[in-house]
Amino acid sequence: MTITELETSRVSAAKQALQAAVEHLRGLQSDRGWWKGELETNVTMDAEDLLLREFLGIRTASETEEAARWIRSQQRSDGTWANFFGGPGDLSTTAEAWIALRLAGDSPHEPHMAKAAEFVVSNGGLEHSRVFTRIWLALFGLWSWDDLPTLPPEMIFLPSWFPLNPYDFACWARQTIVPLTIVGTLRPCRPVPFGVAELLSGSPRPRLDAPWTWAGAFQRLDKVLYAYGKLPVHPGRTLAMRKAAEWIVARQEADGSWGGIQPPWVYSLLALHLLGYSLDHPVVKAGLKGLDGFIIREDTPDGVVRRLEACQSPVWDTALALTGMLDAGVAADDPAVVRAADWLLGEEIDIRGDWAVKRPKLAPGGWAFEFANDLYPDTDDTSEIVLALRRIAHPDRDRLDAAVRRGVDWLAGMQSKDGGWGAFDADNTREVPRKLPFCDFGEVIDPPSADVTAHIVEMFGALGRGSDEVCRRGVRWLVDAQEPDGSWFGRWGSNYVYGTGAAVPALISAGVSPSASAIRRAVRWLEEHQNPDGGWGEDMRSYKDRSLAGRGDSTASQTAWALMALLAADERTSTVDRGVDWLCATQLDSGTWDEPQFTGTGFPGDFYINYHLYRIVFPLSALGRYVSRGSS
Repeated sequence: MTITELETSRVSAAKQALQAAVEHLRGLQSDRGWWKGELETNVTMDAEDLLLREFLGIRTASETEEAARWIRSQQRSDGTWANFFGGPGDLSTTAEAWIALRLAGDSPHEPHMAKAAEFVVSNGGLEHSRVFTRIWLALFGLWSWDDLPTLPPEMIFLPSWFPLNPYDFACWARQTIVPLTIVGTLRPCRPVPFGVAELLSGSPRPRLDAPWTWAGAFQRLDKVLYAYGKLPVHPGRTLAMRKAAEWIVARQEADGSWGGIQPPWVYSLLALHLLGYSLDHPVVKAGLKGLDGFIIREDTPDGVVRRLEACQSPVWDTALALTGMLDAGVAADDPAVVRAADWLLGEEIDIRGDWAVKRPKLAPGGWAFEFANDLYPDTDDTSEIVLALRRIAHPDRDRLDAAVRRGVDWLAGMQSKDGGWGAFDADNTREVPRKLPFCDFGEVIDPPSADVTAHIVEMFGALGRGSDEVCRRGVRWLVDAQEPDGSWFGRWGSNYVYGTGAAVPALISAGVSPSASAIRRAVRWLEEHQNPDGGWGEDMRSYKDRSLAGRGDSTASQTAWALMALLAADERTSTVDRGVDWLCATQLDSGTWDEPQFTGTGFPGDFYINYHLYRIVFPLSALGRYVSRGSS
């Protein structure tokens, strides 16, 4: 074939792939207009769900059997459970799965249990598990509360300017920590009829760090707080717990959740229960009922399995699906497109949330991540929704434009002082919370990130406002945040491929020339990290091992991210051609792509997500933009 014939054939293949993908995506849309793919995480969700129900006295045999069946199905041949597909066994996740299976009646002598215990012990035992794992153990008398870090409920009194006040923590962390101050103060114990000797290594406690280090200073402060907790009188403690309870109740969402995510949800229920809220209390009752909406039950050859989603992403998924459909050439007034836009317009948030603590004069606007998440709109969702809505031929254009305007104004007001954007809060950058002994799992602050900042910069550029000072500050932040090798770190997706795939289109949208140094360095990095098969992939371990940056099995979503960056930079090379060929060749007959790999991130280095719609919405955008460029 000639070069022209090859290009024509490739464009034709891409169009066929787009048609099949669009039809598949249409079939996934709700009658109400939204899309929602499963949000897959790891079995700690299911283990902790059983433990919560055990503690509350509501665990049933059928729930236990179905959840245990799911947990067993996720165990690997080496006896471990991982935090993401293909990842290494995780000590704490394996320990929690083992404990949940003991609740379900599995004997510690069964081979699968013995192998799990062997792994835990060989990796330091429960003594080296994360704090949250040991809190669950302490609830059942399997660990001493004396050996856990202390957080006093009196922190609820601290003003927002004082170090270690609740608003120094990211929204997901503050909503978890406030109820845990109650749980840790009351120190409940409801014993279970088994022990965990099989998971103990007998290793000594680690020595304290040097007192002049942050870690050492907080370790010693923890001992002071522990001593305070042992005093017979604690002025203000009862008032603190009552105020903390009021704070918790005020933040319950309409669906009964807290933040729409598992950690603050379960700990809020525990805290309120311990303070005397009955299971029939409207707040607790709504919380438990809401959890049922996050349960997925599925028939398998071995029987029904039951698993719990850590959160749900309908608003985010719908925005990305809309953009993918429009990029694929679906008409802007297509009924499915308009129906999705109607649903999104109905999800606009018009009330104040915790974000207003730092931005008290800013009018509400924007969108959140979930069905009921009104107290925590986020900048990432809002920017992606604006990018989609602006392209839709909606019959009520005035309504749409007004919602977009409010969202854009809110985003401008949420810019941090340094020019970047965090996901949920502005200027949530104080480093002190990271140093607490309590915070050994997951990110606990919400500083600006390259991917979020990029999406917002791209939005301003798409609206023709690339010269606005708010956008120019974002561009400068992005340029300064570029890694020495030309990539960008991805906070909410894996990882450097995600960050780079977001930053390049953003800079181009804001008016940066494709020939600019930042763009050329990014293109070179993407070219150097293309896999031999033509795709791109990045293992989640790149968050801890920089040598894995941009390295991993090719996936549809990550290949699409790389292609969107290269297409934005107007690259017309074999690198792009090979990436398009890979997507076309790996598409399933159903129109989607197979992607067991996790490419979404909750906490870098600790908690990962497989968004089940990523495998289709991003390839739609990449192939659609490729075809559109070829026909322009």
